[in-house]
This record gives sequence, structure tokens and C-alpha cells, in this order.
Amino acid sequence: MSDASLWAALADPHRRAIVALLLERPRPVGEIVEACGLSQPSTSKHLRVLRDAGLVRVRQDAQRRVYALDPAPIAELDAWLAPYRKLWSASLDALGRRLDETVTETATAPGESSDEEDADTSTPSSKD
Repeated sequence: MSDASLWAALADPHRRAIVALLLERPRPVGEIVEACGLSQPSTSKHLRVLRDAGLVRVRQDAQRRVYALDPAPIAELDAWLAPYRKLWSASLDALGRRLDETVTETATAPGESSDEEDADTSTPSSKD
């Protein structure tokens, strides 16, 4: 398995959908065909690409072929993405702080204006 074949395999949205299905549990080909809404030959081609990339493995169960994720390539992807995750985390932390500030500002602003409105309406009129 090469990094290029791994990325190429995951570039296709149908193959990513298959990987997502297999994340839940191993599945026979027929179930993958039904869940993805693809033809059996098309699904088999996608499964072959995933198998050649090392992302899935297959076992024979009587007359059925059952596919499962192979965790090793996923772990390699996770290790490769780890430095980038730090960037995302810092950006998401900054966004979270900004949203908290906005919520705090918004929560205090209406309360202040309603106090002023209450003061205006509770003052007796000198015309009475």
C-alpha cells in the first residue's frame, strides 16, 4: 500500500461512503450495494480499489464475501493528520472564545435596554 493509492482510494465519495458503512461493522457485499444505492458491479469495483489500497479486507463466509475496515491504514492517516489537528484545534478554540464573548455581549445588551425601557414606563407623567 502506498500513500498515493490510499489517498486516491479515499478521493471518491462512493468509496468514502463505503468506508463509513464499514466503520459501523463488517458487511457483506449485498448489504453495501443496498446501502450505497450502486449496482453490484460498481460496488465491487469500489471495494477492489479499497482492498488494493489496504483499507478493507475481505473474508469468505459460506457464499458471501464480508468486508471489514483494516485499521492500520486509518492509523497511518491519523498520524499524518496529527500536526494539522493542532492548527484546527487552535482555530476552533479561538472561535469558541469569540462565540462565548458574543453570547455574553448579546445576553447583557437586551437586559440593559429593557431596564431603561422599564424606567421610562414606570416614571409618572407630569401631565396627569
